[in-house]
Amino acid sequence: MEKLAKFIELGLSQDTLEALERKGFEEPTPIQQKIIPRLLAENKDLVGQAQTGTGKTAAFGIPIIERIDTQARHTQALILTPTRELAIQVSEELNSLKGKRSLNIVPIYGGQSINLQLRQLHKGVDIVVGTPGRVMDHLKRGSLELSRISYLVLDEADEMLNMGFLEDVKVILSSTNPDRTTLLFSATMPQEIKAVAKQHMKNYELVAVESRQVTTDLTDQIYFEVSQRDKFEALCRIIDVEDEFYGLVFCRTKVDVDRITSRLQERGYDAEALHGDIAQAQREQILNRFRRKQVNILIATDVAARGIDINDLSHVINYAIPQDPDAYVHRIGRTGRAGKEGTAITFITPEEYRKLMAIKRVAKADIRRKSLPKVKEIIEAKRSRINREMLEVIRKEMPAAYLELAEELLEITTPEQALAALLHRLYQNELNPGNYQEINEKPKRAQQAPTRLFIALGKRDQLSKRLLVEFVSKKSGVEGREINGVEVYNNYSFITVRAEKADQIMHKLNSSRRDQRPLVTVASKSPKIHRNGNHAPYNRKSSRYKQSV
Repeated sequence: MEKLAKFIELGLSQDTLEALERKGFEEPTPIQQKIIPRLLAENKDLVGQAQTGTGKTAAFGIPIIERIDTQARHTQALILTPTRELAIQVSEELNSLKGKRSLNIVPIYGGQSINLQLRQLHKGVDIVVGTPGRVMDHLKRGSLELSRISYLVLDEADEMLNMGFLEDVKVILSSTNPDRTTLLFSATMPQEIKAVAKQHMKNYELVAVESRQVTTDLTDQIYFEVSQRDKFEALCRIIDVEDEFYGLVFCRTKVDVDRITSRLQERGYDAEALHGDIAQAQREQILNRFRRKQVNILIATDVAARGIDINDLSHVINYAIPQDPDAYVHRIGRTGRAGKEGTAITFITPEEYRKLMAIKRVAKADIRRKSLPKVKEIIEAKRSRINREMLEVIRKEMPAAYLELAEELLEITTPEQALAALLHRLYQNELNPGNYQEINEKPKRAQQAPTRLFIALGKRDQLSKRLLVEFVSKKSGVEGREINGVEVYNNYSFITVRAEKADQIMHKLNSSRRDQRPLVTVASKSPKIHRNGNHAPYNRKSSRYKQSV
């Protein structure tokens, strides 16, 4: 518990502290330090301006869980999220934070069985995490009662605005207990979001977390999408294919650091662990070995890695995706120093793809997807390395004793057999393909099949269905026949494509934007269409469709 000293200072219960310790948390993020004590002290409306991944789920989730009445027989908190993926993520995070408390926390979203949700709501739910569209469905059915809730959270409000959910959100707000505590979180604060806060919140306080920008011009940024169980195998492949790997591997918790370090050491890698439980004297010894390259792999948590000033790292590997864009640029900024190019690699699971795209957008980072090295490539890289090592030894002057031994061996065997035996003795495990396990390089995402995309262009931009397809195809390189489900409204449109094509379209169309607001985002459902067709969640002055076709 001593490692949670800063969480203890926030006034959290023993139950919550134990849950945080199990999760491997070490200290609160800036948004958590600002939000948690405010909400624990009083039920006050707050507007939090913070990017995706800054730890805001725990920032609002912990105090809600702390103050909720476990004996109540009605829904006490509603958390609105723009997408089903975020609803699931937030629900899972809250369930991991509730500790031993008897709380029923469920996500409700489009695409999930409505009958399953009806059964869950009928049994009684303490905290509902839902998308606006599905929450509206349940309000119309009378299956969700919000008139007695104590807390309402709007998570990523600007994304809900961009995706056309603002009118639904206003309806939901009007259906809730007027004495509720309202928390609104948004990365940006457009006028429409400010208007919602002014109309539906009481004397709210603005809590902002600044985002720093760090240049990473000399860093090649790559990500690999693998399942959680394949991350370790992927890490080994990355290390083995490099001639001289010298890098930091970042994990989320000290438990992960110890586990991965042990597995690497068992496989014969020169790896050391660094986290909050390492004594200061031992920490200095580890860092000195790492600086002298007696150890070439250092596994660390973000907190433990602070203050490490090593300039010639070849790699920084995000074994666990960073919490926020600032953490990302701070991590990868450790490569590409002193004029040397470095490589930053991020492993993500399919569920983490959206979070990486948010980091990419906010950090303005050019993170490209690659395929993992094949076993054949790794074996070939090792063969080349062995050749170089042997040639270096051959060029050195040999002690007489070894020359005499070599002559004796050559009297009873051929030079080829003698050298092969020596190589086998030295490198018997290096060239064995069986040392590498199979990796599924196309793990399925939660909504693997079609991905629905929201595009902030419509009929006002003189777009028809045909012209929209031509525009997207021309800009992204995705063939028109792969674009389906085209809907064009006054100010915005929708298309449906396969997940990997959605990635390509968002990358190509958003990368050319001068402002921070993306032209294309993932939509969880079509927004409610209004009679006047004037729902305009996008800055139309920045739209130049005619000039770009």
